Amino acid sequence: MRILFLVSIICGSLAGAAFGQCSDADKAALEALDKAWGTASQKGDRATLESFIAADFRALPGMGTKAETISNAVANAQQTGGTPAGNVTWDRYIITCTPNSATITHRNIIVSDDGPDGRETTTWARSIHVLEKRGGKWQLVSTTGHEMDDEMALYYMDLDWTEANLKRDKAWFERNFADEYASVSSTDGSVSGKGADIEETLNSKAKTEMTESTNQMIRVDRNVGVIIGIYHWKGTDENGKPFDNRVRYTDTYVKRNGRWQVLSTISVPIKEN
Repeated sequence: MRILFLVSIICGSLAGAAFGQCSDADKAALEALDKAWGTASQKGDRATLESFIAADFRALPGMGTKAETISNAVANAQQTGGTPAGNVTWDRYIITCTPNSATITHRNIIVSDDGPDGRETTTWARSIHVLEKRGGKWQLVSTTGHEMDDEMALYYMDLDWTEANLKRDKAWFERNFADEYASVSSTDGSVSGKGADIEETLNSKAKTEMTESTNQMIRVDRNVGVIIGIYHWKGTDENGKPFDNRVRYTDTYVKRNGRWQVLSTISVPIKEN
């Protein structure tokens, strides 16, 4: 599955090279259009859906038509009062386009309280949309999607964690680190808990300019997941001295009440040859 995902990205890159890549403005406009369509679907906004969906639209795998898709959206909105069963977030957009065609892929995160005893659960999915520009206006011609398996969900969490480090996103750490989370230092082997690790990240005087995680190997056994990868970050330390560090990390996740949390992390420096 990971190989197919990477192949699709490579194919999209080749298409962009042949026909002209999307500008940042193009991508922003297409992302905004996609989110407006999602909101219109939730609310059963027939007029917006009629305008956005092409007459020859087909939804995979059942090959649903434009009329069927809009009728289903309106009916679902009437049942829910226009409010989805859970809190829905669309992110991690991958957008490629030519002057007259575009593909949009994104993650869907649905957080609801339909777990045992009303506990919160999280469901992750991916959506893939194909659009064409007709009469100067983007229209949706095909769409499909699927729920993510646990390996895909953990891969995205790994990317989220990397981004949270760069942004010093306290809310992400508080939500996604388990209460008994433990971190083993790559410098002196010391162990710190959830609160201490978060405070160290937030209060660091270093200025991080770039973070990335690569070479991930992901293993899942029931409710336990492990990711081994390479974490790379650059910036300047508290004295203004530039740094460029790489470590190989092993992160352990546990799935509780329908969502994954980080249980522990350990890393070792990678020395340049």
